[in-house]
Amino acid sequence: MAAIGFTAAAPIVGLSPVAYAADTVRAEVGKPLQEAQKLAQAGKNKEALAKLKEADAVGGKTPNEIYMIERTRASAAAAAGDNDAAAKAFEAVINSGKLSAAEAPKFTQALAGIYYRAKDYPKAIIWIQRSLKDGDNPQMRELLVQTYYISGKYAEAAKELQSSHANSEASLQMLANIQLKQNDKAGYVQTLEKLAGSYPKTSYWADLLNRVSGKPGFSGTLSLDVLRLRLANGLLSKPGEYMEMSQLALQAGNPAEALKVIDQGYKKGVLGVGSDAARHQRLKDLAVKTAADSEKTAAAQEAELTKNKDADGLSNLGFGMVTAGKVDKGLDLMTKAAKMDDAKHPEELKLHLGIAQAQAGKKPAALATLKTVKGTDGAADLARYWTLVINHPM
Repeated sequence: MAAIGFTAAAPIVGLSPVAYAADTVRAEVGKPLQEAQKLAQAGKNKEALAKLKEADAVGGKTPNEIYMIERTRASAAAAAGDNDAAAKAFEAVINSGKLSAAEAPKFTQALAGIYYRAKDYPKAIIWIQRSLKDGDNPQMRELLVQTYYISGKYAEAAKELQSSHANSEASLQMLANIQLKQNDKAGYVQTLEKLAGSYPKTSYWADLLNRVSGKPGFSGTLSLDVLRLRLANGLLSKPGEYMEMSQLALQAGNPAEALKVIDQGYKKGVLGVGSDAARHQRLKDLAVKTAADSEKTAAAQEAELTKNKDADGLSNLGFGMVTAGKVDKGLDLMTKAAKMDDAKHPEELKLHLGIAQAQAGKKPAALATLKTVKGTDGAADLARYWTLVINHPM
């Protein structure tokens, strides 16, 4: 996943200077101060800063005169893009003790934004944290994460994201990027699952399924199930992918599924074209013939599998029936198979039952079944991913 940046804007000040009051400011300070304020109001901020130097030159200024000058300078310097002058003026105003309770947080946030734009990230962090002590502010919290990230404080950024339970797509993307930088593979996958579940996109699903397939201990018998998820999320695009999935479905005793995959490949113009068109047609013919043969032998096959107490075989037969439209009969067989004690892959049987229930439109039952899938061979991961697909389809 490529690194991203937040769209959080550093707070920009819309803080006007207080009006000039003749009875609290001496004339020699008040005259240039008033002229500077008029220049700033006209958008002539550099000229306003120059005019303030006349007020600066007056000796013996009172605390109030200093406050009035610095407040005017803060506004003009921020508007002029003079971050250094603005930062000093803002600090002077904040430390004056003359700001009202309503204004103080605005100036603190603005100062944090000034340091951020000036790329003085250590000071930006200090002032952002100070502003958050005055009260939680989503924009400032987002800016704190951004500042941590830009300044290379990845652990702090991740901690902040996790503690604030940030679930916006941008927040999750940033957390995922941080986890990649920290080589936190488990954390990255967890965040990727949240992205795929809450903001389903092919890029998230492709990454997620590639990672689960490469996970240590992942069972090769789940390859078809990964392809089922890829198909459900629109990730099959190449002829070889459609061919592979249909062939695996045939091997699993589910010719109806193989035929559906092939038909979709034809419908999308992926199969039936090019130099391998004849090969595609042969596979389709095989799927049609196998489906017809399975229909004829289904009863005998069920009897044989039941006699042998072959749970895996009964589950596969039932899955094929569900795909072929015999939903009730197929689900009944799969449910019985999942309860048998001699299954070679018991967790896969529950996984397949959940998938079949989902495909049959039985969402509550599917979610309940998928929740029971355990193990470390990948079945539990895929059950969790099917839950995401059911709750948040592409």
